[in-house]
Amino acid sequence: MRVYPTFFRIVFSGMDPEKAHKFGYQMIRAAACTPAAPVMRALMRPAPELATEALGLSFPSPFGVAAGFDKEGAAIVALSNLGFGHVEIGTVTAQAQPGNAKPRLFRLVEDRAVINRMGFNNDGAAAVAPRIRKAVDGLHRRWGRSRPIVGVNIGKTKKVDLADAVEDYLASTRLLAADADYLVVNVSSPNTPGLRQLQNIDSLRPLLSSVGRTADEAAGRHVPLLVKIAPDLTDEDIDDVARLALDLKLDGVVATNTTVRRDGLVTDPETVIAAGVGGLSGAPLKERSLQVLRRLRAALGEGPVIISVGGVESGNDVQQRLDAGANLVQGYTAFLYEGPFWAARINRQLRRLRQGKS
Repeated sequence: MRVYPTFFRIVFSGMDPEKAHKFGYQMIRAAACTPAAPVMRALMRPAPELATEALGLSFPSPFGVAAGFDKEGAAIVALSNLGFGHVEIGTVTAQAQPGNAKPRLFRLVEDRAVINRMGFNNDGAAAVAPRIRKAVDGLHRRWGRSRPIVGVNIGKTKKVDLADAVEDYLASTRLLAADADYLVVNVSSPNTPGLRQLQNIDSLRPLLSSVGRTADEAAGRHVPLLVKIAPDLTDEDIDDVARLALDLKLDGVVATNTTVRRDGLVTDPETVIAAGVGGLSGAPLKERSLQVLRRLRAALGEGPVIISVGGVESGNDVQQRLDAGANLVQGYTAFLYEGPFWAARINRQLRRLRQGKS
């Protein structure tokens, strides 16, 4: 019997969403410091047959947690204990910033969705970098060679002008690349004014070229580089991004971020309007995210990695993305509704699905 949905209804449903997220985040971190942590890690560890090779790295499972849950880089080990094959932290900016004014996080429970306009609230790259380093060392000690992978998602500082965006991204890159297993350039959040303009190919080319070169120099090795795109791009824009990725020899694309659209929601329209602007994530994004994945894979061919994210809730969803051409899959919003055993449950479902095919 699943206990968490009842717990969510009783404890979290009446709580301010951002306070609920912070409470859950702190509880997950606290659990990692208790004597129960090794037991949790053993029970929730992905089965060996789920190991996945991508980006020149070995992932314990193809399923990971998307950027947004751990903006501080302080819960990497704790999230790994829950069965995620990788943890993508961030979005991290060069300068610390508080994000947008509150309230800025809204649940649409009937749609199993969330609207957020957080605005890249984070402690800044200089504060986050040593946390990543410490976490990776901890993962090595606990898991050895089969440790979960750590990705770092970087974005533009809000107060930095778009004309200076490249140098702002490079400041983060210099601080974070050496400790990242892979790096994601986020140009697709709707919550930083003007950011999505950087998805324009003329802007994206110099940004990605500079970040890739700087990351490798800072780390003294090749750091796999990906770009995260919005689901609101036209099909032609998606094709353009794919061509650019191939031209620049990018390691991959993360698809997709949140959407500014509000189509097909069952939540009362007044509630949706009251939530205001921001990015919508969760179950309503599933179909578009899958469409973008399929178009990207057709345009990219077999080479670059695609990390598929958006509307993923179950092991069946993860397997569908893998079958459609994704190399890795991420989730976040359903984590808020499904609770701390979500990743382990998905890994068990994936294992059963694969055993059924054999």
